[in-house]
Amino acid sequence: MSQSKRGKDAVAIVATMDTKQAEASYVSDIIRASGRGVVSVDVGTSSVAATRSADPAALLADIGRRACASVNVLFAEGRISAVIGIAGGKGSGVFGEVVADLPFGFPKLLVSSARPALLAELAAKSDILLYPTLVDLFGVNGFTARILTNAAHAIAAMQYKPHGHERREIVAITAFGVTTPAVNQCVRLLSEKNIEAIVFPANGSGGRKMEALIDAGEFDAVLDLTTTELADDLSGGMASAGPDRLTAAGRRGIPQLIAPGAVDMVNFGIASSVPERFSKRKFYSHTPYTTLMRTTPAETFEIGRRTGLKLAAAKGVACVLWPSEGVSDYDRHGAVFYDPEANAAWLSGLRSTLPPSVIVQEIPCHINDPAFAAAAVGWILQNIEEEVVPDENV
Repeated sequence: MSQSKRGKDAVAIVATMDTKQAEASYVSDIIRASGRGVVSVDVGTSSVAATRSADPAALLADIGRRACASVNVLFAEGRISAVIGIAGGKGSGVFGEVVADLPFGFPKLLVSSARPALLAELAAKSDILLYPTLVDLFGVNGFTARILTNAAHAIAAMQYKPHGHERREIVAITAFGVTTPAVNQCVRLLSEKNIEAIVFPANGSGGRKMEALIDAGEFDAVLDLTTTELADDLSGGMASAGPDRLTAAGRRGIPQLIAPGAVDMVNFGIASSVPERFSKRKFYSHTPYTTLMRTTPAETFEIGRRTGLKLAAAKGVACVLWPSEGVSDYDRHGAVFYDPEANAAWLSGLRSTLPPSVIVQEIPCHINDPAFAAAAVGWILQNIEEEVVPDENV
């Protein structure tokens, strides 16, 4: 690792210096010319003791851990306020590990020639700004210079500055199009109490990002109104957030309110993308690119059972609200997914694994009715930890 003379406003350049030295130097010169300092972080294989027999995956993991530790120290000491990566496929994966611990909002820009699928995976895990090169990075030429110049000027203009205003309590909320009315009501009610609501789309990547930010200590409570990602995880839909969904709040011990928002559906792409084994099921074309499948009583029972198991492991207080009149805009009397039997199965599955310490409250209304939002926010307000604001006169 090398560092320029400038301190707190420096930009870290993360690159495989054994293959991307020319590109890193080009970017470094532009950043310095803008008045910012530069810290170079080498993630090339020559940066560690490597042998021909070394396991490539293990070697990259070791490089990532070492570089992550170095960047974390630079951040903790206030020596960097932005980071840029210049990488191909392997280097892009390492960059994702290197910046994993940096806070949300810290400028992270990756210039990459990696395959789109890898970049999409990185985007699902972090707030990395991605700049695909479209061409491979083999030195600075007429094509790569255009990209590197823009990227260098962009990162030079970015700085991490933590909010200076008084911190408000923050609640994370999950949303889907079919639960939007409920979410809007919750956001409004929380705002009236000077509580900030951060809304995450329950589309897989949204749930994963929320879980990561909960683990990072960003929130005081979670209003998990829309747990549809558990349905996708069970049935192989495209909006799965993985098996760790609904676990971070329990680990952190912060208050969490759970509702079965949109567990009546599994998300697939265009109609032809639906697996053949589901051909006899009930479907609805939400958009030309999104096909929804109604969950069965057996599936909703299992979703509820898994929900109960996750809440059973929670360290903090938790509550479940069950809207008896429907869990989404498509699940109400006369609508395409209306199925009280399937919804009741979710509640039965939940109770089969939920400990008595977790309150389950039935609300005799639809999830998108104002009464449901009022009940959900009311519980959050009763249980959220009050922020102690120091008296400046003391």
